[in-house]
Amino acid sequence: RKRLSASLACRSACSSVTVTKALRKPVLFTCSSASAPRATVMAAWVIDSYGPNEVLRFTENAPFPAIRYPNEVIVKVLSAGLNPIDLSMRGGYGAATLRMRRDPLNVNRSGGEFPLILGRDVSGVVMECGLSVTCFRPGDKVWAAVPPWKQGSLAEFVVLSGNEVSLKPGSLSHPEAAAVPYVASTAWSTLVNSAGLNKDNCSKKRVLIIGASGGVGTFAIQMVKAWGGHVTAVCSQNAEGLVRGLGADHVVDYATGAVDIKLKTLDKFDLILDSVGGDTERWAPGLLKPWAGARYITLVTPFLRNTDALGVADGMMQSALTIATKALKHFSKGVHYRWGFFAPSGPALDEVREMVDAGQIRPVVEQQFSFSQVPQAFLKLEKGHARGKVVVSVDGDGIQ
Repeated sequence: RKRLSASLACRSACSSVTVTKALRKPVLFTCSSASAPRATVMAAWVIDSYGPNEVLRFTENAPFPAIRYPNEVIVKVLSAGLNPIDLSMRGGYGAATLRMRRDPLNVNRSGGEFPLILGRDVSGVVMECGLSVTCFRPGDKVWAAVPPWKQGSLAEFVVLSGNEVSLKPGSLSHPEAAAVPYVASTAWSTLVNSAGLNKDNCSKKRVLIIGASGGVGTFAIQMVKAWGGHVTAVCSQNAEGLVRGLGADHVVDYATGAVDIKLKTLDKFDLILDSVGGDTERWAPGLLKPWAGARYITLVTPFLRNTDALGVADGMMQSALTIATKALKHFSKGVHYRWGFFAPSGPALDEVREMVDAGQIRPVVEQQFSFSQVPQAFLKLEKGHARGKVVVSVDGDGIQ
């Protein structure tokens, strides 16, 4: 399988929670005999409606995932990751767009996505492969970022496309591995696909990362540094040790105020990655080198909010108008304006795996919860997300 070119890595969890499941009673499963008994249900945490933490429900009767396409694999979940997107999805964020993605022909009735399983990261073992899957075999240890439109990883098993899965780094445990894929895939998509960076052109580039202590930010720091770039990080003072430890060359504390004034005293940047948004978007593009191909990329976009509020068609039209207007406005000043998005990619995770095993990526796991403590993990994520920083991992033996 062809892999993406260069890669890097970040520690994952500053914005993610990993959940490691204890092994449950044996599940009837087979990969070799069509006549052998198979499981039809599994244990999972689901939601039956959108809302606060109380909507989470444990069940042992969730439908067992099935391979419907020849390029799919079934993975037994050993560790699962939560991210701020799971917290938002629990409350209904992006429901209109994700519902359309799951059911493009609108065959199912309203609410047909329920019961919905959350969880965007997975580390586990391949249990079964579709007929066209040649890169994996049952028993392979793998990791993946589960797309938001698919049933998530807070379950005993999850089904994924083969091109969304990658072999797990041998140097990481399953809880450590489950802290990486979603933020790694987002950072990779943003820096490689949107910003056009790679290991061959990043040397000596000046990169500003706003919200550097978050999950994507911490990964992006390591990725840029591995490729030889210079990183200026904006974060709170209590995160300065973390981002410097990840390789940041210069750190600016946003809590002291006047961040834009401090940054204006520095040399201009080739790239700004903004995971904060809001007022930042007003002054940050002015810090870029004009007419030099410099890019401002924000991860805070109105796309899903627009489709939730206006419907899919009108919301997409409004989003297209917004980004076109902003892109033209900034291009007239000599800089490029882009939105950054998560994109699932097994090949990208292959590159990340190599960097992890080479010691260029350091995943960070702060806390672990057992599978029975998923509601507590969400609460921990919620409290951390309110501060803009969450690092929670989960282990089947309970809080460590």
